[in-house]
Amino acid sequence: MEFTNVSLPWMPDRYAMVPRLVEKQLRTEQEAALRYDTKIPRYLHIASRKTNRWGHQRSYKLQVFSFAGDHLPESQTEERSMSWARYKVAITKHKDSEQTSSSLYSQNDVWTPAVDFSKYIEDNESIENQDLVAWVTTGFLHIPHAEDIPNTVTVGNGGGVILRPHNYFDEDPSISSTDSVYFSPGAEGSCENNRMACLTHETCTPILETFTYHGFDGVMKFEDWK
Repeated sequence: MEFTNVSLPWMPDRYAMVPRLVEKQLRTEQEAALRYDTKIPRYLHIASRKTNRWGHQRSYKLQVFSFAGDHLPESQTEERSMSWARYKVAITKHKDSEQTSSSLYSQNDVWTPAVDFSKYIEDNESIENQDLVAWVTTGFLHIPHAEDIPNTVTVGNGGGVILRPHNYFDEDPSISSTDSVYFSPGAEGSCENNRMACLTHETCTPILETFTYHGFDGVMKFEDWK
């Protein structure tokens, strides 16, 4: 996204900065190796030469919603065993010889690792019109604290990447779902359209006991911690 200074149609003598979507194609592995300490594009698309019926390239969007923390300095010799962590996202040409970003055996000799991911990018091959692999590094840092007892809180702790179709289909593919159900206003309580509204009418409805909760009785005694 870039900002462009444009004049306002209703006030030509006035200008405003307006965000504009700018497309740039990354053509080599080194161009597509986005390091952890740099700003990455807001939208990352892996596109094919084929188009949908609207003329747009069929593509997938990489949406990374968490990143790992600071990386070990590259001046450290053991860094080679975890060189994959240098990058938030790295796109490389698919090779049968490049199956993993690391190796289980690297822990036995971190100074001469069995797999050095940085070598995948050093040859700087073209990624244009090729089968591609997206290497994405995600993660989060959890610092132990008192509220972890007795259960570690996981709210807000998470990481990952979403691979989303972008112009890949001609329309929302879910409209072709065979088990889709259409509700018209006022039909929410209809047993014909919504069986969940009439569970009491079902002959096999289980009879469940009333839920009760007794805290930590019989599990642990906090007074023993004093």
